[in-house]
Amino acid sequence: MNHDKSAPLWTPSPQQVEASQLHGFMRDVETRTDLEFEGYQSFWQWSVDHSDKFWSVLWDEMGVVGDKGARALVDGEDMLSARFFPDARVNYAENMLRKHDDDLAMVFRAEQGEDVKITYAELHARVSVWQQALKDVGVGQGDRVAGYMPNMPETIIAMLATASLGAIWASASPDFGQQGVIDRFGQIEPTVLVCVDGYYYNGKEIDCLEKVKAIQPALNGLKATVVVPFLTDAPDLSGLANAVTQDGFCDAYTPKKVEFERVGFNHPLFIMFSSGTTGAPKCIVHGHGGVLLQHLKEHQLQSDIRSGDRVFYFTTCGWMMWNWLASGLGSGATLMLYDGSPFYPNGNVLWDYAVDYKCTFFGTSAKYIDALKQGGFVPCQSHDLSALRTIASTGSPLVHESFDYVYADIKKDVHLASISGGTDIVSCFMLGNPISPVYRGELQCAGLGMDVAVFDGDEKPVIGAAGELVCLRPFPCMPVKFWNDEGGARYRGAYFEMFDNIWAHGDWVEQTEHHGFIIHGRSDATLNPGGVRIGTAEIYRQVEQVEGVFESIAVGQDFEGDVRVILFVILQNGWELDDNLVKDIKTAIRNGASPRHVPAKVIAVDDIPRTKSGKITELAVRDVIMGRPIKNIEALANPEALKLYEGLEALKS
Repeated sequence: MNHDKSAPLWTPSPQQVEASQLHGFMRDVETRTDLEFEGYQSFWQWSVDHSDKFWSVLWDEMGVVGDKGARALVDGEDMLSARFFPDARVNYAENMLRKHDDDLAMVFRAEQGEDVKITYAELHARVSVWQQALKDVGVGQGDRVAGYMPNMPETIIAMLATASLGAIWASASPDFGQQGVIDRFGQIEPTVLVCVDGYYYNGKEIDCLEKVKAIQPALNGLKATVVVPFLTDAPDLSGLANAVTQDGFCDAYTPKKVEFERVGFNHPLFIMFSSGTTGAPKCIVHGHGGVLLQHLKEHQLQSDIRSGDRVFYFTTCGWMMWNWLASGLGSGATLMLYDGSPFYPNGNVLWDYAVDYKCTFFGTSAKYIDALKQGGFVPCQSHDLSALRTIASTGSPLVHESFDYVYADIKKDVHLASISGGTDIVSCFMLGNPISPVYRGELQCAGLGMDVAVFDGDEKPVIGAAGELVCLRPFPCMPVKFWNDEGGARYRGAYFEMFDNIWAHGDWVEQTEHHGFIIHGRSDATLNPGGVRIGTAEIYRQVEQVEGVFESIAVGQDFEGDVRVILFVILQNGWELDDNLVKDIKTAIRNGASPRHVPAKVIAVDDIPRTKSGKITELAVRDVIMGRPIKNIEALANPEALKLYEGLEALKS
């Protein structure tokens, strides 16, 4: 494997470039503007310098169904006042349901049972029935429908029916505990709750209805609870208020043409929930137009997803990647839905699925790729991945060595796109593109129309050094607002407190000479020994190459007037943390990063706390070792892990 920084790991062939939708889009813009673009970067520069033109052309070229109106952007100099397409009328669901044919819209595989397949014609019929049923229980514009659901077709059907009415969809995955659901849905007061009786994970049946019984009383204004049978055909609804099965909710209706309520560009579509552990989850509202345009752009131009493609992303309904995946319908793709453990019954399960349906776009988390590497899986030898064109990775930084692993052991000729954005924008700031090279350890580029930069301590853009990730100009998928945030104080505080009229995203990032990006961690979790800011990802990359170490988490501990780096490690089976292993770890960090990165203490633990979407939570661990309370413990998938970090003797000296 070539580790030469200047040499790309993958470069698209001229034929691949020519065939890409991005290349065709650039040629169309050249024709419209009499300009000539020298590649992705020059086109990106045009897209941010002429934001109104870019998004207007995108609307036209993507064939958006709706009334665009005369204006593309007003008050574009002020990020908080800027409005895209203020005269537009559009509906997200109408654009997702443009196809009515017998092409496959969705396929669903779970740990148990047979695959479920739904055509676009069937999808349209089922959305129609759900729409009628929701309307008859009083759901209309601005009302909320909440899904406490696995990643299955019924979830997408209920979401599209909700959106078609101009109502607002919010979701959480069924692995959330009852308090975590109440913390989220309790704030938004849904009219209808959609849930399952239970789900499968790692070979076990897990009941949901007992949790739903505890959740219902905390949801003011709840009129109906719709239970989708998953574990059994006839779930026991006793003890639930105003509850019916999906059949009971829908059987009185026959499919007809779906009626779409066209709404303003910024009319609320989704309420997303922040996953942090620093307080009650923020309820982030995203609008029809912004989500639609941004996702069409990211799917078709940045990811080259097209009609007939088979698109998979390993996600739950508590993560924004579910919303991103669902939008693949707008490009005419087939969504490959999966619910269950990615390692049950073994680590081949997702690759088996990819082969069975000739997956063209395979999306997952960096930690999954790392786990495959640790487990010695070599999919290129065991699976026919000839249909696969793109692998996407997000959730945490994809380390350089995982890039090597993908190209060596999964597929040599594949577009590997490490992507990053978040719930805040329900999309990406930095991601891939199909016409540029892929460099080891780098996210390829900033997204089109996203004026991304990295600021140093003097608030100046910097290349080749780490700094704050910022966005200098408005973009359509900025949140419409936060729920229950009259006057917008929390919204402004979240993104615009650090810099005036500039979005600060909270990531500690470096821009490279290739116009790519390397993420060093969350800026609020950066370490600060001796006053020098260090990204945690720089440490993890070194540590997790050390033989004997499975995973790690690094935090800063306030100690004797300074901050010292504390490293916690999970060891591989059969290893113990003796002096030799500690020395190996510190040497790897010193040689691979710098002496400042070397931890003062290395401590073995059995588990690392992480959010429901799989991200490790440095802030929660830091708070525990400093004796501070965790405010939003329900955001964690494994809160019991925090006990491993309480009152450690090793941290007292």
